[in-house]
Amino acid sequence: MSTHRWIDVAVQTPAHSQVGGLLSYRCPFEVQAGQLVRVPLGKRDVLGVVWAVQDAAPSDMPASAMRDVLGVLDGVAPLDHAWRQLVQFSAQYYQRSLGEVALSALPPQLRDLTHEQLARRLKKQNTERVVQTTPGPALSDEQSQVLAQMAAGTGPFLLFGSTGSGKTEVYLQAVERMLAADPQAQALLMVPEINLTPQLEERVQARFGADAVVSMHSGMTPAQRLKGWLAAHAGHARIVLGTRMAIFASMPHLKLIVVDEEHDPSYKQQEGARYSARDLAVYRGRLQNTTVLLASATPSLESWHLSRPAEEGGRYLRLHMPSRIGTGQLPKVRRVDMNKQARRAVLSAPLVAALQERVERGEQCMLLLNRRGYAPVLHCADCGWKSECKHCSAFRVFHKIDRTLRCHHCGLTERVPRACPECGNADIAPIGRGTEQLEEHLGELLAHVKRPDGGPIRIARIDADTTRLKGTLESQLASVHSGEVDILVGTQMIAKGHDFRRITLVAAVNPDTALFSSDFRAPERLFALLMQAAGRAGRDAAQSATSEMWVQTFHPQHALFEALKQHDYPAFAASELAERTAADLPPISHQALLRADARTQEAAQALLNAAREALELHLSADPATADLVMQVSLYPAVPMSMQRVADVERAQMLLESPTRMGLQKVLWHLHGVLHQVRSQPEHKGVIRWLVDVDPQAI
Repeated sequence: MSTHRWIDVAVQTPAHSQVGGLLSYRCPFEVQAGQLVRVPLGKRDVLGVVWAVQDAAPSDMPASAMRDVLGVLDGVAPLDHAWRQLVQFSAQYYQRSLGEVALSALPPQLRDLTHEQLARRLKKQNTERVVQTTPGPALSDEQSQVLAQMAAGTGPFLLFGSTGSGKTEVYLQAVERMLAADPQAQALLMVPEINLTPQLEERVQARFGADAVVSMHSGMTPAQRLKGWLAAHAGHARIVLGTRMAIFASMPHLKLIVVDEEHDPSYKQQEGARYSARDLAVYRGRLQNTTVLLASATPSLESWHLSRPAEEGGRYLRLHMPSRIGTGQLPKVRRVDMNKQARRAVLSAPLVAALQERVERGEQCMLLLNRRGYAPVLHCADCGWKSECKHCSAFRVFHKIDRTLRCHHCGLTERVPRACPECGNADIAPIGRGTEQLEEHLGELLAHVKRPDGGPIRIARIDADTTRLKGTLESQLASVHSGEVDILVGTQMIAKGHDFRRITLVAAVNPDTALFSSDFRAPERLFALLMQAAGRAGRDAAQSATSEMWVQTFHPQHALFEALKQHDYPAFAASELAERTAADLPPISHQALLRADARTQEAAQALLNAAREALELHLSADPATADLVMQVSLYPAVPMSMQRVADVERAQMLLESPTRMGLQKVLWHLHGVLHQVRSQPEHKGVIRWLVDVDPQAI
């Protein structure tokens, strides 16, 4: 009798390759589903996850043709059934290969370590991770009520709490109660961006002890990621803090998932498998019978819509915390009509006066401009030349500090020309403004202003350019917290999550562009950004009564600014949802994008249109699927808004359906059609294609 077993293994292969499913191998030793194994793939040895163990060889493949498993990763417990279900659902829903999702969810070092190296790392694991809970502050009535509602309900919960209302303390109390009820339980706390991880990590470690906490984000070294993953997988790490990648952390005793700033677009992956970590958190909660808490001062319209009353079809329970902690008040919103200011003024006279007054009182201010660099484009007035990128359909941004023109899409960087490359005119000038220019302009306008100690004003800038080097963001934030900075200038990086205690004035310099964007989500994002930015002002209750949010706009009567003035998110959400309902846009409908990258725009669009026609024929030919043609709208291919990046032309095709199920059925059929169409000779110019389900930008 043969002692061989036959196993189905998930290995990393891209979705657009022909090898997208599980691969079968012969295994001469005992294995079980979820175990990590090394297997041959072509000429390489790769890491794989055992998905199923079969009693007999596959009928469509002779046993003699099957290759043998090379070995098992000893010491690493099998990945449990719930984790495999999460991965399987993600692969199916987001139209990626199972192995791609499974393997990208594992720490990269697992693929490269030898048995001996892995054994040494496992030996170093700290299995005695002691939770040392330090009592937190007294809870407000609103915080206590929210925690009581969570204890009485099943969720998922949407915590709608204003900035400064104490949402983080609710998370920590929920973790504390979870650990008290189950000594083995694990919690996952998610934040949208890496730069928000350190401050939360510090607070959680102070509360529960450093031993109990691990972090997971892309800024960590491979060794750190492996160490944290092994601790979570073994159940030793009780609390995992992380960005969107942490949703796939193997946590066998997971009892609580918190998604902080759940509205943030950063939770949607924009490369590879384009998953939404927020949506997967809700799915994982259902899968593992885990409490899920989504939280934001400006919830996404998807979550807000899902938290409507149950009798209207809502599936989340909405929790409210409208008040700031203690006697804290929300900042007063002041709109400056830029039509009445000096022509081409960057900062209005009233705002400059207010900044001077605050600095002289020893208070801090923050200016938000969501555009980095010195100016978005250089321009020649004589011949009309602009600093276009030769590889992308975008302009290169002028950075004055290092005198470069830099493309923020492909990275092309060149020295600023001494004269116009087209006509030789020496007088080429910047158009528009970025944070670098705003910082310089502020320094000129307020050069005469003195701090209370008589010293000169200190201005700092935080954006992607000033925080490139490791550790620079942390040191810059520390200087703001310590009071070394009087005015902070930055992009959206500074607008969310930070607990700046000394800032009393926040100003949005030029927010109007988002009001008239072709992206239907632009107003939602602008309102969230402005509300979040306003939330940085007056977080110290003693100064909150005089805190202000200034908005410079050419459209002061716009409904969005009216709602912002009242800090009235529900009114804004009701207005936006009414417009989305009238236009059948998400969250009322469901969308997916099929994207093609090619050497020419014609080749990219030709593949998409051929796929659309083939799909419609395929669906119409079968009575079982004919109705899907009527249910799902397939639009003709168009160039993407950023049409060319790094010499690659990009086109997209939109699919839209009133039901999520209908859209998924069509996408399932589309997958096979794409492989068939792509193999035709006329589509050789296509580099790749991909599907983006629930896209965040169209």
